[in-house]
This record gives sequence, structure tokens and C-alpha cells, in this order.
Amino acid sequence: MELYDQDKPVANKTKSFILMLLAIIIFIFSIDLLTVAMGQLNNSVASEILRATQNPFVSLFIGLLMTALIQSSSTVTSSIVAIVAAGNMTLEQAVPMVMGANIGTTLTSTLVSFSYIMKKNQFRRAISAGILHDIFNIITVFILLPLEFYFRFLSNLAHKIASLFVTNESFSGSFDYNKVFTRPLTEWISDTIQIPFVTLVIAIFFVFGAIKILSSSVYKAFVIDSFQDINNFIFKKTYLAFTYGMFFTAAVQSSTVTTSLVVPLVANKKVSLKKSFPFIIGANIGTTITAAIAAFYKTEAAIALAIVHFLINFFGALIFLPFPALRSLPIKLASYMGRKTVKTRFIGFAYILLTFFIIPFLLIYFSNS
Repeated sequence: MELYDQDKPVANKTKSFILMLLAIIIFIFSIDLLTVAMGQLNNSVASEILRATQNPFVSLFIGLLMTALIQSSSTVTSSIVAIVAAGNMTLEQAVPMVMGANIGTTLTSTLVSFSYIMKKNQFRRAISAGILHDIFNIITVFILLPLEFYFRFLSNLAHKIASLFVTNESFSGSFDYNKVFTRPLTEWISDTIQIPFVTLVIAIFFVFGAIKILSSSVYKAFVIDSFQDINNFIFKKTYLAFTYGMFFTAAVQSSTVTTSLVVPLVANKKVSLKKSFPFIIGANIGTTITAAIAAFYKTEAAIALAIVHFLINFFGALIFLPFPALRSLPIKLASYMGRKTVKTRFIGFAYILLTFFIIPFLLIYFSNS
């Protein structure tokens, strides 16, 4: 019996590892299916997508709203990569949407903080930790969106970096992407269904499912044990916390998983809000690995968008991480929101509804009207 108990963790890790490999295969398959479906959409649907994303602010809020609704920026960004790879959206149109997805993904950690709503002091610390991730991403977008809008800062830089990986391929027009090993199956499924929109919806569900399985399996196999001594080791130094946040998130394919782990630690005073911030910054960079996997086709456009996703979070880290004075700004704003929300619970609910749902929906609706 004792031997069985000792072998059980090993068996669980092996099972999680097998699930992880299976999830990666399903993910590649689903992205390929999504790309095939997008390539088969008729011209009117493609033109609607292009028209909707021509306004960068509409594109931003579409990304935000989509991510807030399905609670997975990895699903949204990898889907955007597939749409760009299929030629139904330009890189420049996709950049604001990825920025919006970066903001939308922070909703989960904020919602986790509401589990402490009945405990005043814990709730104040928890909501501050949840909102900290929001504020960091919102400020980063406020800085980078104008640079992208006026100077194409991110897209031009991504173009240049992507050209180092793929040569002799144009950014304009349709893209001849390399066929991956799943292509015969995805083409057969698409031809069997014969309704590209239905295939598209099925592919998105597969993307979402694959990321959830991957997140859960890697978390159980590698992360959960490492978090036992988290407050004794990981958060000791700024750059150590940043590095762990980046690698943990890259492993579980979800910044929402790792940042949601931080909320209870801050709520229970295991980690200070100040020390948790570098970990959150690192988690933002780690989550970009999903778009990199989605760019598996090696088209210049898909690789460029994956690079854009990385650059958004990289420059966000570069702005705040090296400078303690700048790093304290989001922390002070988050602490202020925490104090106000504890005094009036309505502020917290209003913040979530307005930021993630009402404002994006209204702006999209009126812009299209």
C-alpha cells in the first residue's frame, strides 16, 4: 500500500504529460481547421471582418469583449493568428485586437478576488491584486496604441523580425502557408461539413478545449508542487518573480491561471501587492507562447502577429520593470481601487461591467451603426 502511494504521484504526472501532448496535437489541429475554415469563407464575410477591424478602437474592443466573454486570451489570440494566416485580416488590423485580448484576459483574476467579498480586509487586498493586472495592461495599451496607430510601430518592427524567419513572401494578398500534418484531416472535415461558419465555430471550441486541457495537465504535472514554497522563494527578488511568472505561464498556456493564483496569496498576506507585480508582468510575457505555437504555419503574417503579441507585453515590461517609481504607479492605483471597493461594493461590480462588457459593447455597436 505504501509503495502504491509513493508511485501514485509519478503515475499522475505521467498521465498529465500524456494529456499535455494530446492537447498540443489537438491545438495544432484546431488552429489548422480554423485557418482552413477562414480561407473558405465567402468574400462578403471576409469584407465584413475587414470593415469591422478598420477602426483600431473597434478592433481593440472586439478583442477585449471576445476575451472577456470566453475567458481565454490564448483562444482569441491564436484564432486571430489563424484569421491573419488565412488572409482575411491584415496584421495592422489585428494588432489592436490582440491588445484588447490582453486587457480582456485580466477579468478572471478580478473575478477571483470577489470570492473574498465577505471578508473586508482580505477582499481589499484581493481586489487590489486582481485589478493590478487590469491596470498594467490598460496603461500599456494607452502607451502603445497611439504609437501603432500613427507610426505602425509594432507592426513594422514585427514585419522586420518576421522577415528574418521567412524569406521571399509578401505581406499583401493571400498567403501560401505551409501545410501541417493535420491538413488532410482538416480539409476532409471542412469538405464534409461544407458550411465554413459551422467549421469555424467547431474549430474555436476545439481551440478553447485544447488550451483548457493543456493548462490543467501542465499545472498538475509541473506547477502545483512548485507553488508550495512560493512565498519563501519566488517573490524574494523582483527579477526572480518576473522570471517565474513568465515560465509558469508559458508552461500552463494561461496568464489567467497563474495570476489567479496570486490573488489568494495577496489576500492572505502571504505576498505583498508590491512583490506580486513583477510576477504578473512576467505572466503577461509567458502567455504569448500560445500565439507562437499558432504561428506554426510559418507564414510571415502569422509569425509577425505572434511577434506583435510578444512585443506588446515585452514593451509593457520594459516600461515598468526596471523603474521602481513607474512600477509603483499601477500598485497605487490598484490599492486605491481596493480601498474604494471595500467601502462601496457597487464600485467593484460597476468597474467590471463597464470595463469589460458595457463600454466595449456600446462602442462597437455605435461605431458599426
